Amino acid sequence: MAKEEKKAPKLRFNGYTNDWERKKLGDVAKITPGGTPSKNISNYWYPKEIPWLSSGEINKEIIFSTDGMISKKGFNNSSAKWIKQDSVLIALAGQGKTRGKVAINRIPLTTNQSIAGIEPSNEVYYKFLYHQLTKDYLKLRLISSGDGSRGGLNKKLLNDYAVNLSSIDEQHKLGILLSHIDNTLQLHERKCEELTLIKKALLQKLFPKKDVIKPEVRYKNFNDAWEQRRFKDISKLSQGLQIAISKRFTHPGDGKLFYITNEFLNPNSTVKYYIDSPTKNVIAEKTDILMTRTGNTGKVVTDVEGVYHNNFFKISYNSSKIDRWFLYYLLNSYPIQREILVRAGNSTIPDLNHNDFYGIKIYIPTIEEQIKIGTFLTKVDSLIALHQYKLKKLKQLKKFLLQNMFI
Repeated sequence: MAKEEKKAPKLRFNGYTNDWERKKLGDVAKITPGGTPSKNISNYWYPKEIPWLSSGEINKEIIFSTDGMISKKGFNNSSAKWIKQDSVLIALAGQGKTRGKVAINRIPLTTNQSIAGIEPSNEVYYKFLYHQLTKDYLKLRLISSGDGSRGGLNKKLLNDYAVNLSSIDEQHKLGILLSHIDNTLQLHERKCEELTLIKKALLQKLFPKKDVIKPEVRYKNFNDAWEQRRFKDISKLSQGLQIAISKRFTHPGDGKLFYITNEFLNPNSTVKYYIDSPTKNVIAEKTDILMTRTGNTGKVVTDVEGVYHNNFFKISYNSSKIDRWFLYYLLNSYPIQREILVRAGNSTIPDLNHNDFYGIKIYIPTIEEQIKIGTFLTKVDSLIALHQYKLKKLKQLKKFLLQNMFI
């Protein structure tokens, strides 16, 4: 039995009950592929007079300006065409994940031949269409090639592509709601980027540069020079444990401990391993500091507990002399990270040994100043984590709404 075609989405605004209509995109929008003037003729590109969008810029999602410009002469001597403001742009081709991506242009512009402009008729609200095609990203990639990995979209495929349309009033409500979510997402993304830059600057200012005995920025009433030490004077390394794949579990359980591997460092990884309790000398507590010694050498983590992999060092320290968070950020500071990578070598797989780490020269202040620095930087990290958490939740909300408020 043929599957019944859905007439309306699962979730709707109050007061809307009419079935949605299925129409070909070409019947409700004008589709215009772009073009590229000859790169061999300089006066097709100078003076820079007309905004011209390349494929990679589609990832901006909302286009207020273009990186490229062409001249009026270049426009007149190519297949480039004007796309009206508030159209939907779609990547017809492109490397990686670009093909099938959509954006909205907030200015009139032209595009290269790998992008088409979709100018909606009065039946279609452009923000609604943008979000519908965003939801259909994988479907658009599949219709442009048999296996979804090669080929490209074209004007004919897009003209024939079926879209589901509600009333124009409902389209406006949906488009505006999701655009508000997108705006909030962008706000949190910018906050994360700004705070990350601030943290980077703070790490440069709150810790001394190489062979300098004081940092550029200090708390009031702290004036003494920092004392020179080496890591061997303040820490002791322990190396982790290599557990065979066959002895790892993918789910927790009684008597099992989290196995801290390199996958833990990848925020996009969903891989987690657990193992039966081994000897205590390879167990990390939350207050311990771990650092990768090989591969992506120098990655530092704390506030995690479990058994650590052979790729990690556990860095033990005297908490009465070295503040945990100060040491964590010291290890992440530019001069120390650079020294770690130099000492790990430039082979295909860098590898830091105990003695090379112990020999790194460092400068440390009094424990009171250490605590102030460490506490302040943890607050910055907490703000970054808060915005990242909100980003994650908003992305989940948007995904849910796209799945349930569209057909």
